[in-house]
Amino acid sequence: MASLRLILALIAVASLSCSHLEAFPASGDGGYVYTSLIPGFYDFSCPQANEIIMSVLEKAIAEDSRTAASLLRLHFHDCFVQGCDASVLLDGGASEKNARPNKNSLRGFQVIDEIKAKLEQVCPHTVSCADILALAARDSVILSGGPHWEVALGRRDSTTMSLTKSNSNIPAPNSTIHTLVAKFKQQGLNEQDLVALSGGHTIGMARCTAFRQKLYSKPDVTLFNSGLRAVCPKVGGDNNLSPLDISSPRRFDNTYFHLLLEGRELLTSDQVLLSGNVRKTMDLVKRYAEDEALFFHQFAKSMVKMGSISPLLGVHGEIRKNCRRINSN
Repeated sequence: MASLRLILALIAVASLSCSHLEAFPASGDGGYVYTSLIPGFYDFSCPQANEIIMSVLEKAIAEDSRTAASLLRLHFHDCFVQGCDASVLLDGGASEKNARPNKNSLRGFQVIDEIKAKLEQVCPHTVSCADILALAARDSVILSGGPHWEVALGRRDSTTMSLTKSNSNIPAPNSTIHTLVAKFKQQGLNEQDLVALSGGHTIGMARCTAFRQKLYSKPDVTLFNSGLRAVCPKVGGDNNLSPLDISSPRRFDNTYFHLLLEGRELLTSDQVLLSGNVRKTMDLVKRYAEDEALFFHQFAKSMVKMGSISPLLGVHGEIRKNCRRINSN
């Protein structure tokens, strides 16, 4: 009987140890190895992480409302290249920042730098840049009035980047519906994810170069297009800006879908969700226009799905000390 009690006690201790293995994430490159993302990854190694990120974002978005959309887009452009690994943040000649979809377009890098610097002061070499991007995207949506979702964490940072994949994987603003569906499918995302994530265009701005082709592709003298042509001439003004959602550009809502139905969208890649003769996307545009709660629910689900694209886990990658460069050995 005594032997049985000893065996049971040892089993209990082993079970308790395993539960702690799940509860206490590794700090930096040492400690336990994780094989999946988990929501409470930093609960013990850096419990202040969420608060620090939110405090920086509140200030940054109050000073420049475009920041929210910029950080949401940054996460998207990161995940679509070689997974959610913060490769988009790396500087250098072959940086993804120099890719056609990103050059003179991606923003928010300084905000990520500030978040990382504050986290390094409190929890050195603990919170990855990839996780910062995922949390900053979520919190930016919340601060703009959008839905909340639980972000599973534990991504590590890449030591590589891909200018080539950045040029090929990220959909262009003049993409056809078939190109959009194919590029999303390549990332494990379906038509429902495509329409829901496109709804992120309810906040933010677009440069003239992104919508000039659509604007002048056919004679259209509507008041909407006349106003756009004043902002975006046929020649010059490449960096002139117009809201993607002209009705409520700072608020995350379902107005984007109403504008699609009214023909007042800015980008061809938005227009084709309705006009591209793919019944699934056409139906979803109408459903999300009718039901904001449904859109919010699916947007949150699709963000979780996108944020799980090919993360580096365990001993793969690293935890960068500076998000702009890999660690020196």
